[in-house]
Amino acid sequence: MLALTGLRRSFGGFTAVDDCSFTVSEGTITGLIGPNGAGKTTLFNLVAGLLRPEAGSVTFLGEDITALPPHARFRRGLLRTFQIPQEFHRLTVLENLMVAAAAQPGEEIWANWLAGRRVRAREAAVAARAGEVLDFLGLAPLAGTPAGRLSGGQKKLLELGRTMMSEARLVLLDEPAAGVNRTLLREIEDKIERLNRSLGLTFLIIEHDMETVARLCDPVICIAEGRVLVEGDFATVRSHPQVLDAYLGEAGL
Repeated sequence: MLALTGLRRSFGGFTAVDDCSFTVSEGTITGLIGPNGAGKTTLFNLVAGLLRPEAGSVTFLGEDITALPPHARFRRGLLRTFQIPQEFHRLTVLENLMVAAAAQPGEEIWANWLAGRRVRAREAAVAARAGEVLDFLGLAPLAGTPAGRLSGGQKKLLELGRTMMSEARLVLLDEPAAGVNRTLLREIEDKIERLNRSLGLTFLIIEHDMETVARLCDPVICIAEGRVLVEGDFATVRSHPQVLDAYLGEAGL
């Protein structure tokens, strides 16, 4: 589904991603781990189109998307979340879901005058779908609450919900466990597993919480200094000598 080939990106004299190559197979929950400063977030930004590589390519569903902007990748089903959720904090939880839906004619200014019935019908369908997503996430009682008032874990659930409202094929999840209490984290893990199994969503997950990686991810890819060290199942990667060396001084492995 996703193939990264020889990606390279530097900032001044620092090379954050250096000749990085790996693939993500459709239907998997692939974990991306590595010590702080390994280049994980830069790699996500390259895949999502927020940064352009100095070398290498990104291929998604057989198409070279290296030069495409983020919105074009979104339309192809490639989505990215953030370690710190990027909700529209003044909009309600329901509205945050509704704005993520694709193919909304009301976004075209003239359609609101010339095709009002079609606009209203689509908006009603989007609102109904958003209600279903809220039920799935357990956030229905908070539908009318401004999203900025949610807890960190609830915002992570909301970000998952926005992927459900779009036509996502591959979701880049950036540290879903960060800042989340263990009870809510179990709920988030459950939702990820269910979305993977029931909707066929493919996930690539950056995560430092090794319990979450062990529960969710297969395969696991470890990078350090912008390059892939090793990939395989969690037990194999965790016990690999290069991985242990890379994590010396790091907590959580």
